Parts: sequence; C-alpha cells; structure tokens
Amino acid sequence: MPTASLADPQSNPRTSNPPELDAARRFAPEIAERAREFEALRRLPAELAAKLAQAGLFRMSIAEVYGGAERHPLEIVRVIEKVSRADGSVGWCVMIGQTTALLSGVIPERSARLIYGSDRDVITGGGAAPTGKAVAKDGGYVVDGRWQWGSGTQNCQWITGATIVLEEGRPRLTASGEPELRLMIFPAREVEILDTWDASGLRGSGSHDFQVRQVFVPAERALAWPVVAPAIERALYYFPFFGMFAVCVCSVSLGIARRALDEFVALASTKTAAWERRPLSQQVRVQIAVAEAEVALRSARALLFETVERAWEVASALKLPSTALRRDLRLAAANVAWQAVKAVELVYHAAGGSAVHSSNPLQRCFRDVNVVTQHMMVNSTMYETTGRLFLNEGPTPVTL
Repeated sequence: MPTASLADPQSNPRTSNPPELDAARRFAPEIAERAREFEALRRLPAELAAKLAQAGLFRMSIAEVYGGAERHPLEIVRVIEKVSRADGSVGWCVMIGQTTALLSGVIPERSARLIYGSDRDVITGGGAAPTGKAVAKDGGYVVDGRWQWGSGTQNCQWITGATIVLEEGRPRLTASGEPELRLMIFPAREVEILDTWDASGLRGSGSHDFQVRQVFVPAERALAWPVVAPAIERALYYFPFFGMFAVCVCSVSLGIARRALDEFVALASTKTAAWERRPLSQQVRVQIAVAEAEVALRSARALLFETVERAWEVASALKLPSTALRRDLRLAAANVAWQAVKAVELVYHAAGGSAVHSSNPLQRCFRDVNVVTQHMMVNSTMYETTGRLFLNEGPTPVTL
C-alpha cells in the first residue's frame, strides 16, 4: 500500500483559491461563448477537454502519491460549480472526471500507477450501474456489456463499467448471499461508443451509451463493487464514495442555477413586458420570485457545505462516516439538485417569452438543471431512501 502523510488541512476550503479554480475562471468566458457549439456537437470538443486536463481540472481527486492534487471536497465542489456556471455540459464532464478519479485511492497500486500515475493529463469516465456481465477466466474476467450515461467518454483514456459476475450462466453470490458485482476498468481503445445521446438538456456532455464485447480485464482492474475500502490512508478516500459522487453531481446544479439567476437579474433591469410600463425589476411578483430563488439556492448550498465539512472531519481521522452521516450527505446533495430546479424555474417563468429563445441562456439552464435531477445519485427516490433511514425503516442501501 502506498503511503503518504496527511496533507495540512486547508485553512478555509469554502473560500480558498486552488489553482484549478483560477483555471476555471480563465476558461469560463470561452466556455460560455461556445456553449451552443457544444450542444450542436453533442459532446465536449477534444481540444477543449485537453486544455482542461492540462490545467488540472481532471486531477483534483487523484491521489497525491500518483501526482494528483487530492483536493478538499469543497474545493472540488467550487471548481465544478464554476465551470457549470459557464456551461452545464462542460461542468458535467469535469464532474465525471472527478468522480472516476476517486478510484485512484481504492484500486491496487500497480493499476493506479498505470492509469493515473503514468499520464498527467489522463481523463477517466464511465458507468456505475451494473449492466454488464463478467465471467472469471485466467486471472481476470471476460466482459460483455452496454452502459448508459457515458458522459465525456469520447475524451477518456480509461473507461469504467460495472458488471454482474456470472458462474455457469447465473449470478455468482458473495458470502452474504448477494450477487457479486465488479467495476471493470477498460482502456478506451477496447470500448465502442454508440451514438445515442440526443437529450433535452446537458446536450453537450456526450453522454452516449458505450459497450464492450469479450474484453479481458485482469483482476487488479476489476474492483469489488459497490463496497470499496481505501487502498491509501488518506482522508479523501475515507470520504464515502457514493456520497462524494452525489456531492459532485449536485455541484453542477449549483453552477447552472447561479448562471440562471445572474442572467435573469441582467434581463430584469432592461426588459419591459408587453402592456407594462415598468421593467421586470420593478414588479412585485418578480421581486418575490428572485428572493425565493435566492433563498432556495443559497440555503441548499449552505446545507451541502455544512454536511460535507462534517463528513470531512470524520474522514480526516481516517474513519468511515456513519450511516447517519452518509444519509445526510445524500439528502443534502439531492436537496441541492431539486432546489436548483426550483430557483431556475422561478426566474425562467418570471422572464416570460424571452426565456424560450435559443439565444437566451435561461432556456439552456432550464433544460440542463432538469436533466441533472434524473441522475440516480440525486433523483427523487433519494427522498424515500433517506426518509426510511430517518424513520429506522429498512436496511441501509449499499450505494449510500
């Protein structure tokens, strides 16, 4: 197991400026200007992905021992939020790169060095739902499968896909009697990306289906899934994996919603609706809508930051957070996603007909923020899951 001393805690991760955040600010004008181009392409252009990688935006979750930045979770949130404020699709691709880069702290050292340590500008992505099939063979597995939501995979060097392990045509069971699941990590050259992404929002994220056929994966790149134990004694990898995944997903919503509010405030001071004498900014209904949108977004963000900080305190002691804390993380992340929708919808409707035109970023914010809520990490079922746990009903989901 590679070793490294615990990094000094950030003085204030809510406000500190890591170099990746400065880079996100520099790229923001170009990203915002090219957003319609990304939608038309239905993917993140390779040259922009390369520039983001060179600036370190895909290395924030990679372990320091492999040359990564290993940032505090809240610094990662703020970078994803900043990029997403410029364009949700680009923020989504950066987010996927961060969540898969967390694997650098849980996979065996040799594989981690191969994937994350040998290429400073590596980009990883993939699918976490176990829709593939694997059969054990000669020190590894032969895998067939197809996965959805392959966001940004066109620019990845390594791609993940979760599988069910089969034995004699049936799922192989673990000691606990559950089907054995493995997350496979494939070189991109062994993966076929299918042209399936034609969605209402996040259109530029390139979230196409992808598949493999009879691909051999060595055992060291076949991670037990979803129960993962840290391979490195570092705080970031004691932070709940799926909790961090959800936190990163909802960070995209934070950026999209902030962009929508900014756009509306600029519009409200100049637009006077038909049959009205005063600009939108002077109308009571609009003032109320903006206030409600602001409080929805800010309060959700504050709860997220407070909950992440509590989980980080536990992880910093190299302990795994409790079920209650993991529950709170997932609820805070889902709340951000849905409160962001509320904030965007309030200003979208207050804007009137102006918001429907493709030249107005409000319509893209409206579409993008609603697509985020469909992701399994923050969708509406999370209220049922966390509600059961508050009431001490039912088992703890393995993906909490």
